[in-house]
Amino acid sequence: MGSLEGRAVLQLEDENLVDSKHNDRRTSSMDATPQISVFDTDTDGVSCKCMWNSILRQMHIVLFSKKLNLLIPCGPLAMLVDTLTDHHGWIFFLSLLGIIPLAERLGWATEQLAFYTGPTVGGLLNATFGNATELIISMYALRRGMIRVVQQSLLGSILSNTLLVLGCAFFAGGIVHSTKDQLFDKGNAVMNSGLLLMAVMGLLFPAVLHFTHTELHFGKSELALSRFSSCVMLVAYGAYLFYQLTSQNSLYMPLAEEEGENDESLEEEEAPEISKWGSIIWLSILTLWIAVLSEYLVNAIEGASVAMSIPVAFISVILLPIVGNAAEHAGAVMFAVKDKLVRSSIFSLY
Repeated sequence: MGSLEGRAVLQLEDENLVDSKHNDRRTSSMDATPQISVFDTDTDGVSCKCMWNSILRQMHIVLFSKKLNLLIPCGPLAMLVDTLTDHHGWIFFLSLLGIIPLAERLGWATEQLAFYTGPTVGGLLNATFGNATELIISMYALRRGMIRVVQQSLLGSILSNTLLVLGCAFFAGGIVHSTKDQLFDKGNAVMNSGLLLMAVMGLLFPAVLHFTHTELHFGKSELALSRFSSCVMLVAYGAYLFYQLTSQNSLYMPLAEEEGENDESLEEEEAPEISKWGSIIWLSILTLWIAVLSEYLVNAIEGASVAMSIPVAFISVILLPIVGNAAEHAGAVMFAVKDKLVRSSIFSLY
């Protein structure tokens, strides 16, 4: 009997212990469940708030950090004028003004992305998107059969970069640093001269056949030579990109800095202003917006020439290259003033 009573007492104690443990677990689980959900809700709210703050901050940096961005509304105004009045002069003028800040922001977004991709890929991005505006305008002009406009805009771009931009950069740098000699890379200058000579020959030789009528097969020799010249220039451009990317560090570092003779002019290490994905997204948005405005611009060239009494040659040789290279113009002069003549030549010629 004693043993049975003892077993019964032990069983009751075990059951009480099990029930108490089960109740404790259920109570703790019930208490913990709402705490976790509240914590997750707070975390999600904070993350969403941080994400929106980051988006707003990047929008402010991209759209409102430069005074030049005041011209951005000219793009929508050009589209509105095209819809309401169809006045080609105003459409061309507003599209031209609207593309200028977009071209500058496109170069800026490319530089921001280059911080995350490294110097090699960054140099390739700069070489590709640096001329994206001119390329887009030329593609739309070719679609409309305006071959003469494309040829003249290419010629104007060469003249603008080699004469106007580089001359302004040298002049500004010489005025600011009048008491010293500014240095540049001789090898880089020789390479640029060779590329310029090749481009001139690629345009000159087919023109000689066309105007002198000395081709063996009329209409075929000129076309064959033009295609051969274009292939040679594409190969030369690929070789130039390879040279630029393999010697990226030396190209982007002024000679005075390499030799340690101009330590006072060393700039602080730059840091990206927006994130990597932000750079990619803004690069896509800006390229798309430039493409839209370029279509309006090209469609209004001939009408604007008649309405404003401006020759198409002047628009193609002077206005279009200046708009497409607006960012390079400002960057070349800025680096020349800072005694960075190598970077200045890169901005103006590449």
